[in-house]
Amino acid sequence: MIYLDYSATTPVNKEVLDTFNKVSLNFIGNPNSLHKLGAQSKKLIDDATIQIANILKVKTSEIIYTSGSSESNNLAIKGICEKYERAGKHIITTNLEHSSIYGPIGYLQKKGFEVSFVKLDENGLVDLDDLKSLIREDTILISIASVNSETGVLQKIDELGKFIKQNSKAIFHVDMTQSVGKVDIPLTNIDLASFSAHKFYGLKGIGVLIKKDNVRLEPLIHGGKSTTVYRSGTPMTPLIASLSKALRLSYIDLNKKYDYIKELNNYLKANLKKYDKVRINDSSSSIPHILNFSVLGVKPETLQHALEEYEIYISTQSACSTGNVSKAVLALTNDEDRALSSVRISLSYLTIKEEIDEFLRCFAIVYERLA
Repeated sequence: MIYLDYSATTPVNKEVLDTFNKVSLNFIGNPNSLHKLGAQSKKLIDDATIQIANILKVKTSEIIYTSGSSESNNLAIKGICEKYERAGKHIITTNLEHSSIYGPIGYLQKKGFEVSFVKLDENGLVDLDDLKSLIREDTILISIASVNSETGVLQKIDELGKFIKQNSKAIFHVDMTQSVGKVDIPLTNIDLASFSAHKFYGLKGIGVLIKKDNVRLEPLIHGGKSTTVYRSGTPMTPLIASLSKALRLSYIDLNKKYDYIKELNNYLKANLKKYDKVRINDSSSSIPHILNFSVLGVKPETLQHALEEYEIYISTQSACSTGNVSKAVLALTNDEDRALSSVRISLSYLTIKEEIDEFLRCFAIVYERLA
């Protein structure tokens, strides 16, 4: 089996799974209980939270545990809009967002909120002049992903954060699902940031919303004591401990992992470019972990299933996307044919060159048959 769909989800790191298992067996107390077992569980969560805060350079009070990025994004967007709607009902976002951004925004549009989409430059980066022109007195939220899950475009998040603070009173939310554990982005000028453990070799079912202390938020889930007033429910002790472990491990040799993946990406890209009907859908701003390409005239699912016959697994669009046309590829390339036929390979430091060579060998066979 050759797995090339790491941006959809990653395999669980054995050390992370060991942590989850040990905590599940040995820390059985509810962290909200006042007895000794509860206190032990609470201390473990507190220690994990301190580690996460130190890695991301935020305060422990700014960490909200969720079930994953989709919940974090919903909590950020709905929570801000419900809390600040008296100040305005205008949201700004891009055409490079995940469906868990568009979903809550669409819900809010039905409730009278207005949405503007900022223009992108030729590299897929936010056009600052257009962003400035869109900002209004009633703009309360600007939500921009750090890395697009389909094309890998990395926004200049720190620069954007400074620009937004200088030109508006809006809250700046960043979906960091595809960047945490891959690239180091400072959170200094971000008000809210979402991410999920299963994108960096952690377990599914646990995520985080970073909420700066000066930001107010209306909870999605009410009732009962937890680690924070912003998300009720019994704290997920084993999952929280495992997330902390996964995050710590992901930042070890981060730059070395990045450089290795970049070498794989360049090798793969150079070989794919040899085919007449292949178009690479990236820009100079794309991170190497994601390589999007199109085989013109070939449906993405047809190519995906053809490679699956060789036990090679790639993605068509993002795992959570809906529809046939890739909005992200269309926004980047302005080419509907490419957007209709795009597929995504996502790489990891676990990927080896022999796997890439085998993919290329099988791709040549499939291309000859389909193109």
